[in-house]
Amino acid sequence: MDLHLKEVKVDGDVAFEGKFLKLQSDTVRLPDGKTSNREYIRHPGAVVVLPLFVDGTVLLERQFRYPLDQVFIEFPAGKIDPNEDPLDCAQRELQEETGYTASDWEFVCTIHNAIAYSDEHLDIYLARGLTAGESKLDDGEFLETFKASVPDMLQWIREGKITDVKTVIGAFWLEKILAGQWKL
Repeated sequence: MDLHLKEVKVDGDVAFEGKFLKLQSDTVRLPDGKTSNREYIRHPGAVVVLPLFVDGTVLLERQFRYPLDQVFIEFPAGKIDPNEDPLDCAQRELQEETGYTASDWEFVCTIHNAIAYSDEHLDIYLARGLTAGESKLDDGEFLETFKASVPDMLQWIREGKITDVKTVIGAFWLEKILAGQWKL
């Protein structure tokens, strides 16, 4: 299936290895038999948490993101550690970043946010039954949390105030879930 589109790795090497990301450079054989180069970022994967309160509001974060030199509004999220179960990671990240724990967790979907240049995937979870607690931010991590309604989030997306792709997709899922149009 789809063999007429498949590219096959012929050779490859790590072009750069940092503390978090790796840049892979591979030679591939194209469907027509020619070869080409593919450079992409190797990423361990991450989780995104949609923390939903009983009143229908959600918990969001404001965090500075260095590559784009600005503060972004986003859902809690974080990198999956080696051999860590994604749900365990989601539960850990929610508590570390926001102080909240949740009694009810549901898997929403997996997204691939940069398919042209990264193998990163994000597993999205809906968290309900939220209980406040103390956050435990990582060293060098600075953020603030706040509540918002899903309609407000959708308006901020329309206005360009929310542009983070995981948050945009999460908001669209929540809109469908809360309207009863999509079941988990």
